[in-house]
Amino acid sequence: MRFINFAIALLLLSTVAHFSAFAQDQDSVVLDNILKKTKKLTDERPVEKVYLHFDKPYYSVADTMWFKAYLTMEQNLPSQLSKIVYVDIMNAKDSLVQSIKLPVVAGVAAGYVPLSPTSFQQGNYYIKAYTIWMLNFSDDYFFSKTIAIGEAIEKQLNTHFSYKTTETDKTQVIDAVIQFKNRDNVVQAGKTVNWRVLSNYDVVTKGKGVTDANGFLRIKIDPKKSDKIKNGELITDINLTEKEILTSTFSFKPSTSATYDVQFFPEGGEIVTGIASRIGFKALKENGAGVDLKGTIVDNGGNKLIDFSSSHLGMGSFYMNTEEGKTYKANVTFKDGSTKSFDLPKPVSSGIVAQVSNTDSLAFNLKIMANDTYFEANKSKTLFIVATNGAVIYYAAKTKLNTQVTSAKIPKDKFPGGIVQITLFAENGEPISERLAFNYQPNAVKLSLKTDLPTYKPRQKVKLAVTAKNGAEFAEGDFSVSVTDEQKVPVDENSEITILSSLLLTSDIKGYVEKPNYYFTKTNAKKLADLDVLMLTQGFRRYAYKEILTGKFPPATFLPEQSMVLSGTLRDRTGMPVRKGNLRLTVPGTRIGVETLSSPSGIFAFQNLNIPDSSEVVISAKYNPNGNNLMIIMDGQPAPQLTRNPHPAEEIVNIDSTMSAYLNNSKRQYSYLRTLKEVKIEGAKAKRPTHADYPALSGLSSISGTLIEGERFKGCNMLTMCLQTMATGLIFYENNFYVNRDYQQGSRVPVQIFLNGMPIDYFGLASVQSNDVENVEVFTKDELGTVNRMYNTNGVLVINTKKIPKGTKMSMEDFKKLIPDPSVLKFSPKGFSKQREFYSPKYVNAAATYNFNDLRTTIYWNPKVVTNATGGLSLEFYNADGKGTYKAVIEGIDKNGNVGRFVYRYTVK
Repeated sequence: MRFINFAIALLLLSTVAHFSAFAQDQDSVVLDNILKKTKKLTDERPVEKVYLHFDKPYYSVADTMWFKAYLTMEQNLPSQLSKIVYVDIMNAKDSLVQSIKLPVVAGVAAGYVPLSPTSFQQGNYYIKAYTIWMLNFSDDYFFSKTIAIGEAIEKQLNTHFSYKTTETDKTQVIDAVIQFKNRDNVVQAGKTVNWRVLSNYDVVTKGKGVTDANGFLRIKIDPKKSDKIKNGELITDINLTEKEILTSTFSFKPSTSATYDVQFFPEGGEIVTGIASRIGFKALKENGAGVDLKGTIVDNGGNKLIDFSSSHLGMGSFYMNTEEGKTYKANVTFKDGSTKSFDLPKPVSSGIVAQVSNTDSLAFNLKIMANDTYFEANKSKTLFIVATNGAVIYYAAKTKLNTQVTSAKIPKDKFPGGIVQITLFAENGEPISERLAFNYQPNAVKLSLKTDLPTYKPRQKVKLAVTAKNGAEFAEGDFSVSVTDEQKVPVDENSEITILSSLLLTSDIKGYVEKPNYYFTKTNAKKLADLDVLMLTQGFRRYAYKEILTGKFPPATFLPEQSMVLSGTLRDRTGMPVRKGNLRLTVPGTRIGVETLSSPSGIFAFQNLNIPDSSEVVISAKYNPNGNNLMIIMDGQPAPQLTRNPHPAEEIVNIDSTMSAYLNNSKRQYSYLRTLKEVKIEGAKAKRPTHADYPALSGLSSISGTLIEGERFKGCNMLTMCLQTMATGLIFYENNFYVNRDYQQGSRVPVQIFLNGMPIDYFGLASVQSNDVENVEVFTKDELGTVNRMYNTNGVLVINTKKIPKGTKMSMEDFKKLIPDPSVLKFSPKGFSKQREFYSPKYVNAAATYNFNDLRTTIYWNPKVVTNATGGLSLEFYNADGKGTYKAVIEGIDKNGNVGRFVYRYTVK
């Protein structure tokens, strides 16, 4: 892998000093060790990043979600490691709804997801994108985004939910208010509502009420002290008529001053006595969102030192001097008027700090400050400064500690745009102070859009000129363009996740960054100062130098995918591997056919496949000698564990009201779907298998159970692997499932598994084919305790397979044909998502009369906008019927890895 040349700079003090060449003294050995270990990391563990550009920020059921994936590595150049990217969509129940596999060409891929009513309902969905190589690292660095999906087709009820929490050490009271309206936004007055509250899958309280004249229902939730709610669900059943009962579910996470947290981050890592230290702070609610505050710093004698207040989203900074032997605390008042005290980190009596001023557009102004004690103990010793971007060194320097204050400038043009990690090392190579700073380079690639007219009529043709430049020269690059009707798709631009905020900021640090695009929209001195405070307080990054210098790199369990591969092992009936066994892969109905031989250890792999998603694949070994006695065992597909949405603050609580403009348009746009769905002719439905079919399991309550439909397992190579991520409320560890909430509290009592009413263990699931599963039921509670007592277990997992239809008697020969041949394997692996073009109507004569309303919200989507060095290009499309402002966005990367984004608006009258 290419290692960027770094600048070796000599930091000069106020008096000129003479330095010998690095190769001629011990200092160079230390610095050389730092450089070599860091280069080894970037060579062996290069960083990949994924960013998804969506056509719009939210959707409705029946929409199509369009997106483009950008896969980059060092300097945001197209990744040479992976050629496949994965996109997973999870619902609010932490269940995987859909997983998409896309081939990557030259670092980009385009995809789409039809939001069908059978798979998607109204709610917040969590989307993450990654490569198999990225599974070696923390999923904090996956691309992640929360997208709300509303319901407009079958929506019978519109609601608005709010709540307030009052909490003490002994009590918790949640006052909730819900307003109910029908699909035509008429308030539902005088309606009976039954409600219940769930926490950790248990009903903690319930009740009944009647809506007032304005359709409001007020609920007081008063759980017991032992049942205080952290994550809850309020479920309401409203009686619109005697026969029509509609259910709504509202998630809530009570947050009070008792759950507010304030953290303090001294610049450089420590508060050092005798030095004017800059201290950053961040105040957070439990969901990760910032909360504003003001406060005072007092010492242990009660003396007030300074006042401070947050400047942006609960973050801010202040300077203070500390004295030997004293401790300090912050007395803060939050925005809601509540108060709390927090201890500051204890000052150290001997130390040195690297402080960075980032107000100069050309350089980072570095100041190294040592207090008296440290200076006397380390006078004339060598110090090293190393600055990196993405773990790649771009700048290194050394100096002698001859004075207590050393100043230097680090040129910003040495670095690409993004986060720069500046680390100060002692003479022995130990990192002693560190600071993150952001290198803001807004014009590395300059993008622009411009229409041929300032204003248009509905359905009029638009010519959109696209230019990309590096300075005065036209730039080669790969971009994507979306155009939306802004009246129907309003958005808070500060909260958007853009290619700038993702690739330059959030992909290189752990932790939640609230409103990331705030720092890149109409950037000014105030926003740059707020961004600098964010760098002070975002204390987690990919690597720490102590790990790098000791060689503690993340284990590389997974190799980068260069192509689609299906692999496994060929064995005989005794379990021994078969050497040089011939295997053939075919996809029925296509021309795909590949052959391969197994290795001496029986391992085989079909390389460079291009199998469409949902295709049936047949692998046969029956043409080998003694082929009927061979077994094909496929390898499992690695996948990340399903986790809760790491950014709950991004979730929309009231989708009905927040997205009302969009959903009102969708209701008209998809009205024909509702009309068709109202006409139903149904025959008698066959009874589906459930746990209730078996007397030993009849005591389990469906109310506390979770049902996973068999369709969800379609395409699973191994049922056991899929259940590990899809069984809601359970966690898998060492060949056992456990109830997650009890496991986290230390319990190691496993879940009992049943297959069609028969108790089995985890290994018994290996014989179950995914396509044979009718449904899976997960019970995190056994209310009557009949199963738990009999099997000494905790929780129940029930697998119900499809019933074989009754028919005529079967001959033994026909019966044998039903028994799977182990030498022929049929399955549906995860294939590449099918490609489709975005449809945009063409109105040849704009004045002509058309017998339909053009209610499009996404007017134009093009993920394949490629510019070259000869000039710009022009895109053409037609407006919809909507009038007002249309918003055009272009994002992408030029051939040098420069990231760009531009927003343009035009008017339709």
